[in-house]
Formats: sequence, structure tokens, C-alpha cells
Amino acid sequence: MTMRRFQPLPDYGTNMKTHHLPLSPLQTVLWQMSRRPHWTGYRTHWAGLVLALCAGAGSVAQAAEPVAAADHAAKPVSTTKTAAKKTEAASAAEAPELAIDIKKALREQMLGRKKLSLVISDLPEAPAAAKSKATPKEVAAHASPGAPATHAEAPAVAHPVAVAARPRPVQHAPVVNPRASRDYIQAKAAALTGHEATASIDAHGPSAHGDVHWSYTGETGPQAWGKLKPEFSACATGKRQSPINIEESFTLQGPAEPLQFDYTPANGTVVNNGHTIQVDMQGSNTLTVRGSTYSLLQIHFHSPSEEQVNYRHYAMVAHLVHKNAEGQLAVVAVLLDPGVANPLIDKIWTYMPLDVTDQVRMPAELVNLNELLPKDQRYYQFIGSLTTPPCTEGVLWMVLKQPTQISKEQLKLFQQLYPRNARPVQPVNNRPVRNAQ
Repeated sequence: MTMRRFQPLPDYGTNMKTHHLPLSPLQTVLWQMSRRPHWTGYRTHWAGLVLALCAGAGSVAQAAEPVAAADHAAKPVSTTKTAAKKTEAASAAEAPELAIDIKKALREQMLGRKKLSLVISDLPEAPAAAKSKATPKEVAAHASPGAPATHAEAPAVAHPVAVAARPRPVQHAPVVNPRASRDYIQAKAAALTGHEATASIDAHGPSAHGDVHWSYTGETGPQAWGKLKPEFSACATGKRQSPINIEESFTLQGPAEPLQFDYTPANGTVVNNGHTIQVDMQGSNTLTVRGSTYSLLQIHFHSPSEEQVNYRHYAMVAHLVHKNAEGQLAVVAVLLDPGVANPLIDKIWTYMPLDVTDQVRMPAELVNLNELLPKDQRYYQFIGSLTTPPCTEGVLWMVLKQPTQISKEQLKLFQQLYPRNARPVQPVNNRPVRNAQ
């Protein structure tokens, strides 16, 4: 691109309309600005302005004639005393109108241009009334680093070019769906599989219930479990809850399949989970009933027994929790009454943890569940629920009729830690209870 030196054109006088000079809207505004006394100090920069305007659409050579015309239009011709004696109030009144003209010219002429540079130096101080009306959208200016400033105390102020911008879409905070929470998903999975969503199916562990504390007494006792958390609602609204009172006169008495226990010496870890003493099992220990095989997961204890038989509680009960391949639970309840010491209870108590969440690994193959089972393995059978929150229903229960004996010392040792950790019996609601003969 070559630069052409622009020569000044003849003066067209104060009334440009008499010369029929074709002017663009922006050039007309610039000419009008030259006729106002307080804008005469900026004439030397108009040629540069028009040059920048024309550079966005074509070459500098193509813009020569509009620039020259604007330069001559900027020359002061009128020397009349009337124009020189305009009052400051009249200048202030014209300022907003001039800004509107500039804005209109920019809108009609420059929206398609690539760049606009308007250099203003020696900016006169506008009256207070004009300042109060001026906004960044009404004045489009960009301060050039090389532009001279004659008054250091009043530096030129740069404003961004006012271009209509699209409104930004309002960003809304994501709405958290409580049904998508981790606790809800865990509880839902537990309901579908019939057990709590924990690695060891810990029916009492605090980790299974987040930071919600439940207990067996006080404001967080069994009567309030259903209100502590939405996932616990089955504790209050369920129709097949456990434990129950088994009244023999209302049971279904008749033949029933035997329970096929396949218990072998296995490893175990004793855990104090804050609600009971529990033994997490490893190894192969199974129960086969109703055509399905269930693997033993854990054993835990309650005092007194949660189940009643003919309205009678026993001193303790051991719950043997099993799960099959479909995720269904089967719990065998072994009632415990004072008598002689039990060898398996003695082993478990030997490795009893000293504090809540403490756990102790037992020696290899020390746990043999056959030492806990009574000889007579007839049972009562019904469909119930977990006896702790979230009280998930669909659990197959077998309560062995014959209790197993434990010593008073073994009973006392457990009751020193958990003197009463049993849920009250729940309504039977006309559930059938099988009485295996």
C-alpha cells in the first residue's frame, strides 16, 4: 500500500450546500463540528480520523478525496462575531445533540468497518449538566498513545466504542436433585437387593447411614428412626417389619424343609460398630433353603433378644446374616439363654474390641459356627425386614426354636457394653408365620 500526500482543497465557504459537495453522514457531522467554537481545536486530527474510517473499507488511495473534502470542510471560514460570541450555556446545550449525531453517523457509516480510531486532544471541560447526561454508550473514543496533550491536568479519557451487544444468558446454579444424592442411591440399591449397601452388610455400622445418628433410646430411638432420614421411612411406614412376636397359636404348623448348614472353620474380624459387637466372616460358610444357597456374611448380637416367642424375650440373640447370588438376605436367629458357657462366644469375647470402630482380627480358622447352632434346628419362618435403619423389607427370617446356652459371665460382659440394643417388636399385620414341625 502506498501513501499519498493530501493537498488542501479550495475553501468552499461557510455554506457547503451551495457548492453541492457530496458528503457522507459522518463527514457532514464533522463539518458541523467545525462550525462550533469549542471544537475548533480538533480540526488537525479529522484528516487522520477519516483516513482510519476509509482504511477499513478500501485502500488509502481510494479514501483520498473524502479525506481532502473533510479537511477543507474543517477550515474555519466564518469570521463573524456572532459565531465567536456564543455563550457557554449554548455550547453546553449543543453537546448532547452533537454526541447523538456522532452516534448516528457511526451507526450508519461504521458498523461494517474493521476499526475506528478517534483522537481528541485538548478536551474542553464540559459543564456539569452535560457531564451528568453523558454515558459511555453515547461517546465512542479510543485514546492514542502518541496523541499530544496540551493540558496535563486534564488528560484525555478513553471510552470503548458503543456497539450493541447481545445480552449474556443468565447462568443459573445447578439444581441438586436430592433423589440423585449418594445416600439415596445407596439406600435404593439396598432396597432392591434387600440389604444395606455396605461391603460387609453391616446392619449397625455408622458408615452405612452417613452422619445421621440413630440409637435405641432417647430422641433418636426406634420411635424416631423413620423421621431421621428419608431413606429410613420404612422404619415407620413398612408393613412387614422385624422383629415380631411369634404366637404359636397363629402360626402355620406343618412339615417344612430342613435348613442345610454348611459351616466350616473360617476367619473372622471382630468389630465394635457403635451399636453391637459384630464378626465379619471370611471363607465358605453357606445356608441352603427354599432352593437357594446363601453365603454367611456376618454375625452380630442383641440383648435382650429382639424376637419374642409367645411374648417372651430371651437374654440375647445372635443374628447370622446371609446373602445369595441375587442379593437377597436370609437371617438365622439363634436365641441365647443363661446356662453353660459357649465355646464360640468365648472366642469372640476374647478378641472383643475396646472402643467404637475398633476391630480385631481373629486367628485363622478360629470361627466355627457349628459351635453356636443348637441340635434341634426346627424354626419359625416369615418375611420381615432389617431390624435397624433403613429397615429394608424383603428379608427371609428363620428363628430357631431351641435356644443355645451361654454363661452368665458371657452375658454380663456383653451387657456391660450394650445393656439394651434391641428394637421393640413390630405389628405382624396378618403375615403368615411357618412353624416347622
